[in-house]
Amino acid sequence: MVHELETTSAWNTTSGGLHVHRNSLLHMSFYWGHKSQILFSGWPGSNAGMYALALMFVFVLAMIVEWLSYCSIIKPGANKVAAGFFQTGMHTVRAGLSYMVMLAVMSFNGGVFLAAIFGHAVGFLIFGSRAFKKSDKKPDLPPRK
Repeated sequence: MVHELETTSAWNTTSGGLHVHRNSLLHMSFYWGHKSQILFSGWPGSNAGMYALALMFVFVLAMIVEWLSYCSIIKPGANKVAAGFFQTGMHTVRAGLSYMVMLAVMSFNGGVFLAAIFGHAVGFLIFGSRAFKKSDKKPDLPPRK
């Protein structure tokens, strides 16, 4: 009877945006606090240090997405087939990391949202803006849509 109650309470929308589903809390609006679950079950949990680590992880993940969007690794004159496979691999990694950042933001934790936004902003400032550009080489990957 208890298991049935926990499963059906997930469909109860009168609880003010907080849903209980199979012993986990699902927030349906932004909230602030270090007691959260981001990307993996039980991580970071209720430990403030692990929450800070999770914020840094999301920040760095967003920066890596920006780096992959603006980097130029493939040398001019490289084998076109090998360069095409490498470019496809880079695109796949960028897409996967972008989805991980999106899923982290879908935890609806305000700190995670800000870490993702600032990670993208700092990544763009360093890798995509004119402030730190060393040359006018075109990036290997097309811009995200």
